[in-house]
Amino acid sequence: MTRIPKRPTGLRRRAGAVRYKLRKRVAALRGTLIARFFLPLRARRGARLLYAAILDGQTVNLHARLPHATRLPERAEILLKRRRVRWRTDARVYEGPDGQLLMDAAVLLGAEVGGAPVTDGRWKLRLRLRNGRRSKRCALLLVQPPVPYEGPTKPMEQSAATGARHRIGRSFTGSARVVTRTAQPSAEVVKVHIDHAGITVDFRLFGPGEELPWVEFVASGRVLEQDAREIAPDVIRVVVPLAGMPPGRKGADQWDVVACFGNGDRLRVGRRVHDVRNPTRVFAMRQIAVTPEGLGPMIVQPRYTPAGNLRIACSPMPEAD
Repeated sequence: MTRIPKRPTGLRRRAGAVRYKLRKRVAALRGTLIARFFLPLRARRGARLLYAAILDGQTVNLHARLPHATRLPERAEILLKRRRVRWRTDARVYEGPDGQLLMDAAVLLGAEVGGAPVTDGRWKLRLRLRNGRRSKRCALLLVQPPVPYEGPTKPMEQSAATGARHRIGRSFTGSARVVTRTAQPSAEVVKVHIDHAGITVDFRLFGPGEELPWVEFVASGRVLEQDAREIAPDVIRVVVPLAGMPPGRKGADQWDVVACFGNGDRLRVGRRVHDVRNPTRVFAMRQIAVTPEGLGPMIVQPRYTPAGNLRIACSPMPEAD
């Protein structure tokens, strides 16, 4: 588990900016070498990817044009390999309108969802063509890395099922590969429900560890500690009574939700695994007027901060004129 990160200092921000500029320059130089030297050298024997993307956070979608001299195979498959671990999945090869062979394939990532058992690291992608007992392997050449598209949504950067991050990359010689980073500790909101008695928050835990946390609702100078229980594999439910969250007279109290563990680690509960560009608007929740037992009327407004953290505002009901 990881602790709630601190804000970077000015020196760290400047160092990060320098590293970012350096990476951009190295990437530009690398792209020039691939386009001018390696791709022309390997074009006759490699399959050229016309499309490569991970749209749902866990499925690699591939569309490629095969070399001109390639015969229509009896069978084709995609090989995913890293060190001694290999994974195979079927691919479809067919003739295009101009008579040249094309290939389509989808590779599911994550043993938890029945896909390739990928772990941290770079995974090589290859195309294998079979005719009888003979087989031929083709590199999958990525001419241009995937470019983010415009619109209200964006490619999923993280699997909603496993929490792992996957992206399409390429080797120094232009071969496509999958770069995987396994799930980092996080607490992802599944559902928020409010009634006159309290607030129920269901969230999913990603990352290693099987310890059941407790949950703290934290406002300025106030902490409500609540027990949690598991309602499904890796899904935690916590209920906090609104009677313990009376708003002050000066305005709304802002409550953050934090999952706490026995080793001292703390995770902000929020919503970060999604494909929308404006989550604060898309995932907006309506405010509710409630009257908890023993308290006056109050307005409860759950929302997400720009960082994706769940925050619950409790404010007194405005007095009628």
